[in-house]
Amino acid sequence: MELIVFEDEHLLVVNKPAGWNTHAPAPFAGEGLYEWLRHRHPRWSTLSLLHRLDKETSGLMVFGKTAAANRSLTLQFDQRRVEKKYILLTDRPPAFRVCRARSALVRTGAKYASRPPHAGAPLAETLFSTAGAAIEAVPLTGRTHQIRVHAAEHGFPILGDTLYGGAPAARLCLHAAELRFEHPVTGQPLSFSVPPDFAEDSRLALRSAIIDPSLTDAFRLVHGAADGWPGFYLDRLGEDLMAQTASALTVPQRQLMERIGARAVYHQLLQRQGRTPPRWLWGAPAANEILVRENGLRFLLRLEEGGSIGLFLDQRENRRRVWQRYVAPGFELPPAPAVLNAFAYTCGFSVAAASGGGRVTSLDLSKNYLAWGRRNFELNGLDPSPHEFLFGDAFAWFRRLVKKKRLFDLLILDPPTFSRSRESGVFQAEKNYGALVAAVLPLLKPGGTLLASTNAAAFAPEDFIEAATGSIRRAGRSVVRRHYAPQPPDFPIERAEPAYLKTIWLQVD
Repeated sequence: MELIVFEDEHLLVVNKPAGWNTHAPAPFAGEGLYEWLRHRHPRWSTLSLLHRLDKETSGLMVFGKTAAANRSLTLQFDQRRVEKKYILLTDRPPAFRVCRARSALVRTGAKYASRPPHAGAPLAETLFSTAGAAIEAVPLTGRTHQIRVHAAEHGFPILGDTLYGGAPAARLCLHAAELRFEHPVTGQPLSFSVPPDFAEDSRLALRSAIIDPSLTDAFRLVHGAADGWPGFYLDRLGEDLMAQTASALTVPQRQLMERIGARAVYHQLLQRQGRTPPRWLWGAPAANEILVRENGLRFLLRLEEGGSIGLFLDQRENRRRVWQRYVAPGFELPPAPAVLNAFAYTCGFSVAAASGGGRVTSLDLSKNYLAWGRRNFELNGLDPSPHEFLFGDAFAWFRRLVKKKRLFDLLILDPPTFSRSRESGVFQAEKNYGALVAAVLPLLKPGGTLLASTNAAAFAPEDFIEAATGSIRRAGRSVVRRHYAPQPPDFPIERAEPAYLKTIWLQVD
């Protein structure tokens, strides 16, 4: 599905997919649509949130980009001059052709209940009309859950809305189909219409909304319990699919992959001692090497390398930030930054930094991975020779670089959760991240940026942030600007599938 419906210098109109919050529900939750847009590009950094849709509701939303647009649209919403029409499905078709619901709404826990109107109570009004197999709903006011409550209390609960008595379904079948208002500057009437597609898999709709297939073909399709598939993780790798489970694949899992379609399908077992190398299941003859695209950059994956195939897909948005040099509103990296990628692996961050004009030093404990990283540079038309590739223990190299008085504009720390080296011994993220920051901090220029990241699931976000910022304070330096970056939307965060990846961007004086 296309996310962007309309854009000019004052407005942005989008088609929100079902299953995505309008805004982040908590500080360390995944980004809502609003945050994702603002952190995506400088041209969206001034977006203002003017109205909301429930997480499970799809459809049209408008954001203001300028102060003039915000004033005008806020006034139009307040004066009820913005016209909205929703489409809903129910398995209990009503007998009426037109119905007007009018009540006061009262919150009762997670639900809202309708009360008879009385003096001083804020009213909710909805006009319903039948339209073939569907029902059209025009909210005349803008109360939370208004359409859902009124539909349920008039005997036709929305399909999939089990909170209000609707029959179970793959998704909540409610869609904001039409939006009309006046342009905030020209005054011209604007009208937008996007029909619903209730049969579309909402998981795939979310991915198609955020992923441009011409630029990116490596991302997560199914993220375990957060996508309704506990213990099942499915990645798109170019033309291929790779499933990850802790046990044998089930029939429904295989059927899902067959419906999605792929050149070849692979399976990787997730075991307590680590991941096994992916095993070819069906499709075209298995190839050891796969080329994928991410934000227009190319990366080489190798399926026989063991547990890790060469690219951590959950870091896609952070690599984009490095490449674009844009982190969040008011937080940008300098042009042509000097970059140290301290745990480079196959140099994904290094390629992104070099593609954005950076001069990159890549450091890793594996010569094999550094050679792989050079290959990734070449795949993107980047000459590796102007960049450094350092082999060895990170802590030992930090000490050498400090003695050489090297300084960097950007330090990238994405260490393994657990590692062991002859020179520095055991590293465990939860215990030693603060020491890691303290060791690398002398290499950061005043005003430089530290990108600190960990995928240690047991490392609470608050403790991780304190480990990084505490080391900075104890070194007599201070954080000028910060931005916490959660997992990208194709790795959704739910109570049943908690976040594991944590990233904090810190500009340090």
